[in-house]
Formats: sequence, C-alpha cells, structure tokens
Amino acid sequence: MGPPYCITLRAVQEAQRRIQGLVHTTPVMTCSSLDALTGRKLFFKCELLQKTGSFKIRGALNAVKSLPSDKCTAVVTHSSGNHGQALALAAQSMGIPAHVVVPTTAATCKKAAILRFGALIVDCEPTDKSRAEVAAKTLEKTGGVLIHPNQDPAVIAGQGTIGLEILEQVPGLEALVVPVGGGGMVAGIAVAVKAIKPDVKIYAAEPLNADDCYRSKKSGVLTPNLQPPITIADGVKSSIGPNTWPIIRDLVDDVFTVTEDEIKSATRLVWERMKLLIEPTAGLGLAVILSSQFQEIVREVQNVGVVLCGGNVDLGTLP
Repeated sequence: MGPPYCITLRAVQEAQRRIQGLVHTTPVMTCSSLDALTGRKLFFKCELLQKTGSFKIRGALNAVKSLPSDKCTAVVTHSSGNHGQALALAAQSMGIPAHVVVPTTAATCKKAAILRFGALIVDCEPTDKSRAEVAAKTLEKTGGVLIHPNQDPAVIAGQGTIGLEILEQVPGLEALVVPVGGGGMVAGIAVAVKAIKPDVKIYAAEPLNADDCYRSKKSGVLTPNLQPPITIADGVKSSIGPNTWPIIRDLVDDVFTVTEDEIKSATRLVWERMKLLIEPTAGLGLAVILSSQFQEIVREVQNVGVVLCGGNVDLGTLP
C-alpha cells in the first residue's frame, strides 16, 4: 500500500463514470514542426476544447454531482476565472445557486463567462488570504458548500480523468508535462497515471514568477508564495496546498520553471503552428519542453504528452 493521499485511482475512475457524457473526451493533437523544434514526439491534450474552455469542468462537475442535492442550498468557491465558470455551469446543470469569489484583477472574459452561466460574483483582493476570507464570509452568509478550486478531493479526482484519457489515446506515452498552480490537475493526473503506468514520468510546469511548487519540491517542505505572483499565466497564480502537496512531493518526478518571455514565446508558437488559441497558462508545458534545463535533464524520453489546459483568452489583451 502506498501513502494515504486524499484520492486514489478508484476515486478517479469513479469520477470518470460520474461525468461521462457530460464532458468532452478532448482530442490529442500532434504538430510535426513542433516535434522538429523540440526533437521529440509531442502529444497535445486539448483541454482548451473542453466545455467552458478549460479542464476545470471535470473537477467541478464531479464535485457538484457528488453532493446530496436535496441538502445543498448553494455552492461557493474562489477562482481567478476558469474554475469559477466551470462550477457555475456545473451548479446550473443541477439547479443549485453558485457564488464565486473572484479577484478584482481577473480577466474580463472569465468574469463575463461566470455571470453567463448564472453565478453571482463576489469581489476580493488578488491574494490567497483575501480569497479565502471572502469565501468564508460568503459561505457563512449563504449556508452553502465550499468547492475548493484545487484542494477539494472530488475536484482533484475529476481533473485526474485527463490522465485516464491520455493513457488510452497515446499507448506509448513516456512522459506528461502539466501546468501547476494549486496543483489539483497535476495531482489528480499523477495519482491516475502512476497507478496504471508507474514508468510514465510526470513533470510539473510553472512560471518562474510563481515558483512555490518548484521551491516546495526542492526543499521537501510546502512553501507557498509569500506575495501574489505577477505572471501572464493567470491560471496558475494559486499556491499548492495541503491536499495536493503530498501527491506532488511523492509522485511528480520533477518541477520545471520558465520565464515570462518563454511562456509568451511558446504560447505564440501554438497559435501560429497549431492554430489553437490557447491561454498563456496552457503555454507552460511547451515552454518547459523547449527550455534548456528540460533538454539537459530529460534526455531519454521521446513520447511526451502536453496538457493544453485552457483557451479562455481575453481577446482585448492579445496585442
């Protein structure tokens, strides 16, 4: 038996059954020019084509569908955007009111989507502390249930279904590069993939400006960001937490960081070469694979999966 994590492979498999038919089995795409550029065979898991434009609907739906609907008066969360709109849609589908605490700096397109799916927005300051405090007050006011964006076990299990899918879609997969913010996606994927194919490497991709996961992994101690990170990859500004950290500590093989320029360059490459309008957070994986550090450390691995986690781009900021 392995260490007691907050989820197991069985939880991920149950999540897959629970949300089957309610989310897309997203395609895996390839790009010969990016293969040539990286010297590897890349397999892009296109979660930007998922409902609500990101992987977050997987965890949100699993969490909401796990609740006793007759006793749940509302759901509450805090989110920079993608989890918020995913939870809003999941709650709407179940007829449950949703309240989303959103930083004032969140992208306008993500706020608009949250409102479009019928949720109420509660503003907060762009810090982990403010998000948690305002969410707690909203929870008390509504008498609802908190669905944490990355530490809720049902959310983590839902995100892990990405791992189950890509293992079936790419039988020869040797490694998977996954963006990390709060760690729900990489933790869920790691539990699923390592249980089925323990030899597949799991690498986390993180902005240098928001490197709490990297510092935690290197020190062996959970080390959150002390200040709100400033990064174009707005989907990974949250720090990893108590439920995702043990999984990342034990099951993620390494964490790589990249600069803002590297993120921008990789994002633009996907736009130009693959014609996929990913958000910068989704550019993290390719940015890592292109980095000199990855090229030096990860030499033998050839078939590499890359999670393109979302495509909710604020078109007004593209220039």
